[in-house]
Amino acid sequence: MKPLARIRATLADSLPSLIVMKMKHKILAVWLLFLGLSPAMFAATNAVEIFRADWLDAARNRTVPVKIYLPKPAAKPAPVIIFSHGLGGSCEGYGYLGEYWAGHGYVSVHVQHPGSDSAVWLDSIDGGPMAAMRRSVGNLQNAIDRPRDVSFAIDRLTALNRDPSSPLHGRLDLARIGVAGHSFGAFTTLAIAGQTFPASGKVNSFADPRVKAALPMSASVPALKSRLDETYAPIRIPCLHMTGTEDDSPLGETKAGQRRVPFDHCKNSDQYLLTLRDADHMTFAGLGGTVLGGDNDERFQKLICRCSLAFWDAYLRSDAKAKAWLTNDFKAVLGKDGKFEVKLLAKVKASVH
Repeated sequence: MKPLARIRATLADSLPSLIVMKMKHKILAVWLLFLGLSPAMFAATNAVEIFRADWLDAARNRTVPVKIYLPKPAAKPAPVIIFSHGLGGSCEGYGYLGEYWAGHGYVSVHVQHPGSDSAVWLDSIDGGPMAAMRRSVGNLQNAIDRPRDVSFAIDRLTALNRDPSSPLHGRLDLARIGVAGHSFGAFTTLAIAGQTFPASGKVNSFADPRVKAALPMSASVPALKSRLDETYAPIRIPCLHMTGTEDDSPLGETKAGQRRVPFDHCKNSDQYLLTLRDADHMTFAGLGGTVLGGDNDERFQKLICRCSLAFWDAYLRSDAKAKAWLTNDFKAVLGKDGKFEVKLLAKVKASVH
């Protein structure tokens, strides 16, 4: 890890303590920036409306907060992207993505996962905030709850889309759903996409067939590395993987070079991998304008936005021009800022025969 990336990762480890200290002194403006409440970074083609709610999953007795970015005007139902935050985050984060996607005609639903959200370290006592975060990520129930939160969110969106009294009524194209997430959210995304998890002599799956495309950022590596092809084989929807050359985990369990593992072992659908040169784990969080924001983050995040929009257009809108641009032209736009790899299923099959 380069020195700058190491400093930022260290700051990321210190973030909970820093924020708790500042909140005790009521310096709340700093925390609002960390939560992603700063103004949108990039111009949009649509106005954006924001809708918040706390949804109760009665079957699990679990309340799931959401922040929804809606494009305006709502001329016709829009495709839906569900976003899953990283460990210690909330539905208020990654606003640059919600604003950008909604500004280009998508409904972006940011789900909060109790048990692995910001409350984990805000309320921590034993061992401090980082010890609490480590306990959270090691808690199997959180790994189970996260993909179930996404499936529940789709259920809830389906009900609200049919409800004439809901602000979401008739505004959602639920035949075109994508899921995205960062870090622990990338785990959630791949679980929904079809990644399997062997445990206690059986294979567990949280796949949701209603999801048509997936965008995992900074994915972790499975503990069982001897069956990676088998682990990722059930993924049959297109995926756009994102990482950076300095994308080491702040908690230390995954190195930057390992982030490409899902891309390498997903072989049954179109796969893309964007690796940003010198980008680290915090680059994807949208922390520009804060102490954790890197010098190149705004440029990187523009690339993330452009690349992701083309991916969603290609696979949620069936836009052939967007797919051609993503496959053939994005590399020129990326230039020296990174590497873009493409595996198209049709070409793989053709090469085999």
